[in-house]
Amino acid sequence: MKKYYRRKNEKNIIIFIPKYSFIKCGKCIRVCEDIQGVACIDFINRGSKTTVGTAYPAVEVKVLSPETGEECAPGEIGEMCCRGYNVMKGYYKNPEATAAVIDKNGFLHSGDLGVMDEHGYFRITGRIKEMIIRGGENIYPREIENFLYGLPSIQAVEVVGIPSPKYGEQVGCFISVKAGKTLTEEEVRLFCHGNIARYKIPKFIFFVEEFPMTASGKIQKYKLKELAQQLLKEQGVEVE
Repeated sequence: MKKYYRRKNEKNIIIFIPKYSFIKCGKCIRVCEDIQGVACIDFINRGSKTTVGTAYPAVEVKVLSPETGEECAPGEIGEMCCRGYNVMKGYYKNPEATAAVIDKNGFLHSGDLGVMDEHGYFRITGRIKEMIIRGGENIYPREIENFLYGLPSIQAVEVVGIPSPKYGEQVGCFISVKAGKTLTEEEVRLFCHGNIARYKIPKFIFFVEEFPMTASGKIQKYKLKELAQQLLKEQGVEVE
C-alpha cells in the first residue's frame, strides 16, 4: 500500500512524502532520512514524485518474477516481496494460507507489482491480479492507462482483461471523457498505433460517465470486467 505522510520543511511548508507497506508486515520501504528526520535531497532529486523510496535498514525488498520466482533486473516489473523482522510469522493455525504468501526463502509476497531502478528506488505499478495475460504476453494495465492519459480529452481511464477463448484475455478499456470534449474509438486506436506494442492496444473500448466504486473510493475493476462482458453480449460481439 502506497501512503503519504506530512512533514514541514525548513520554510515551514508542508510537503508530502511517500512510504510503502502492506497489511501482513510493517513498513518496508521508506523515504531516505537523515538523523533529524528531514527528507534527503538525494531522494528528492531521484524522483520522489514517482517512487516510494528505498528499503528500510535490516529489511530485504526484492522484485521477483511472478512466473519464475527469480529476482528481476533493475527496470523489470515483478512482484514486490519483503523479508525481515517486520514480516508476520504466518496466519494463525493456517499453514496453507501462510505458504500461499510466504515462500520457502521467507519472502512475503505482497501481490503488488513494482520495479526497482538502478539506484535501489522502488516504484509501484499495479496489482498482479489485475495483470492481463494475452497470448502468453504479460500486459500491465497501468502502463496502458498512463499512456492513454496523453490524450487531452480523457478524464479517467481504466484497463481490464476480458476473457478470450483464443488468447486467454483481450485488452479492454473504459474511458470517461472530460466535460465539453469528444473522443472516438478510432481516435484512441490511432493514438496507440506506432506508439505502443500492437498487443497492448485495446481491442475493446467503452465510454462511460462513471466507474463502479467501493465505499472507500476505489474503482472496482472486477465489476468493469463483468460490465465489459455484458456490453459485448448485448452488442452481439463475440470475443476471439
